[in-house]
Amino acid sequence: MEAIVALAFAFLVFPFSSPAQALSSNYYDHTCPQLESIVRSAVQNAMSNDKTVPAALLRMHFHDCFIRGCDASVLLNSKGKSKAEKDGPPNISLHAFYVIDNAKKALESKCPGIVSCADILALAARDAVAMSGGPSWEVPKGRKDGRISLASETRQLPAPIFNISQLKQNFAQRGLSIKDLVALSGGHTLGFSHCSSFQNRIHNFNATLDVDPTMNPSFASKLRSVCPAHNKVKNAGSPLDSSNLIFDNAYYKLLLQGNGIFSSDQALLTTPKTRALVSKFASSQKAFEKAFVESMIKISSLTGGQEIRLDCRVVR
Repeated sequence: MEAIVALAFAFLVFPFSSPAQALSSNYYDHTCPQLESIVRSAVQNAMSNDKTVPAALLRMHFHDCFIRGCDASVLLNSKGKSKAEKDGPPNISLHAFYVIDNAKKALESKCPGIVSCADILALAARDAVAMSGGPSWEVPKGRKDGRISLASETRQLPAPIFNISQLKQNFAQRGLSIKDLVALSGGHTLGFSHCSSFQNRIHNFNATLDVDPTMNPSFASKLRSVCPAHNKVKNAGSPLDSSNLIFDNAYYKLLLQGNGIFSSDQALLTTPKTRALVSKFASSQKAFEKAFVESMIKISSLTGGQEIRLDCRVVR
């Protein structure tokens, strides 16, 4: 969910299957009882070497679910001139695919041909949140892996320049409510954004103003020093909140202080209902975590796959 390259808003959405596609928390109890511990170990091992892994896995899962449902299509490699989702502009900065590969390899040695890559990714995202100090939850399982992955469909992802109307419509098309929108935006408590995703707020904001007036001036000044108008530093950018390795409610507190990064973050303060939710989550970590878990279960229940891949990067 980190930096998303701004793209034109697209209204084309492919249908997902019903959330009731045989998902259950005990789906693998008899066929692969070691599943959750194997995935957890893969995430833990990766985190010990790279602190950015949790944010990467959470964002990867979100980007997967928003296109054709949670079918692991984001993991597929491009083939020749056919560019896959991972090579679409908003996904260029996705990383840590190896975590899913490692978990899949371990699972294939224990329970070959049983566990879908989509379920591995859903579990890894949950573990990433829990291991960053956030809540844990029971992940419904039984997803199948998709066979289609198109870079062109990444334009369906919510962009960092979206206003509240675009955000609401984008989420509603997937059966997600305004509360889901505000709660899932809290995933920005983890991660980092490259300058390109918030450049529009700190340089040439409009015909008369250089900087977005809703942004805290000192915060804007800090971002401008890191991201000058003609930035040439490839990896320049900013953490998405002040404690970007810890899953907490700092994102909402900062937003109310004018210290949100994206236009789409600031957009949450532009309607009474979304602003009230931001205030609620800013004042109560418990309320945020409860809403986040409910929304994660909801979004991860959007299913759309057909097979169990043996290699997460290649269709069978």
